[in-house]
Amino acid sequence: MSATAPSLPGQKPASYWPLLLAATAMLMITMGIRQSQGLLIKPIGHSTGLGIAEISFALAIGQFVWGAVQPVFGALADQRGPGRVLVFGGILLMAGMGLTPFVSSQWGLMVTLGILGAAGAGAGSFSILIGATAQRLPAEKRSMAAGVINAGGSLGQFLFAPLVQAVIAAAGWMAAMWTLAVAALATLPLAWPLRRRESATPSGGAVASAPPGIGLREQLRIAMREPSYWMLHVGFFTCGFHIAFLVTHLPGEIALCGLSDNVSAMSLALIGLFNIGGSLAAGWLGQRYRMKHLLALMYASRALLIGIYLISPPTPLTFYLFAAGLGVTWLATVPPTAGLVGKLFGPRYLGTLFGFTLLSHQIGGFFGAWLGGLAMANFGDYTWMWYADIALALLAAAANLPIREARVPRAALAPA
Repeated sequence: MSATAPSLPGQKPASYWPLLLAATAMLMITMGIRQSQGLLIKPIGHSTGLGIAEISFALAIGQFVWGAVQPVFGALADQRGPGRVLVFGGILLMAGMGLTPFVSSQWGLMVTLGILGAAGAGAGSFSILIGATAQRLPAEKRSMAAGVINAGGSLGQFLFAPLVQAVIAAAGWMAAMWTLAVAALATLPLAWPLRRRESATPSGGAVASAPPGIGLREQLRIAMREPSYWMLHVGFFTCGFHIAFLVTHLPGEIALCGLSDNVSAMSLALIGLFNIGGSLAAGWLGQRYRMKHLLALMYASRALLIGIYLISPPTPLTFYLFAAGLGVTWLATVPPTAGLVGKLFGPRYLGTLFGFTLLSHQIGGFFGAWLGGLAMANFGDYTWMWYADIALALLAAAANLPIREARVPRAALAPA
């Protein structure tokens, strides 16, 4: 991908790679911290005496808060620039991680992990980072840029899951939380290249966008009347349910099979590793094929993978293959979903509009994390959650097909 800014004759084009690399590194940290928290459920429970349903509810609150803050922070970033939002988020994330070892009640976990940490991670997440870069890139480069940034989140999961497990094994879960708090500090200098809000480049064929200069309130009214926007929300709700259930309860599922915590850490890491390739592939394919078809295929593949998992023997190899298969589409839904929002409405308020889409993702995430804990507490396993996952994945695949999306021009299908 050539990441250079348009320039006047005689001027050297400005490179966007510093911007993309800063956004990618920031998402690596914020998502790495979030996606490794399932490894902490068992040690926190042993230390505090809290049950899985209580801890799961605190983490479910975090899933919802992470999504709820994104349209708010996205609107602030769209109107005033993302720099302060990103710095504020880094401070909140550090506080949430650093204070968790000092609480021992469900309410305490809801404040630290559920509100402070989740809000901080949300301020440095997809809607703000992809929105900040989309405003500075031409339309044909946005899908690939979103894929590159998204791959950073996957790399974070790959790196942080084994790190957290190693620190837990060596020094306990409290030391792991303080390690995550120190890691959150690294987001502060990364906000510098992303601090400015640029004028949006042309939207490249937005089908429901409003005239230049439109206010945020009017753009939201237009978006809320667009059925395709709501279809994206339906699909992303399912994605959130699926991811939050797995990232929170996959370690518990592995423990039910009598396997070690190291299998859990390796499985989460493999999801992140394989999603690096999946995210980059989704960004590349989004420049060449209809994004709604990519999304439908990814959601349908999840239903198939879960079905295969349910009839497979519960061995480490099964979990590693399951994690690798899931990893290909894990967060790879983000580039085409953000790309479709940009196609529908243009990049000017992408941080806000994609933020609302992420809110629907995290409402699903709340139910995935919470209901997983209730299922385990009441039935002793996650069987019904797996069946719900299959049904919702098929619903998401069907919901994406009616979305309005122009055909990709033949020129875009030519080899790059």
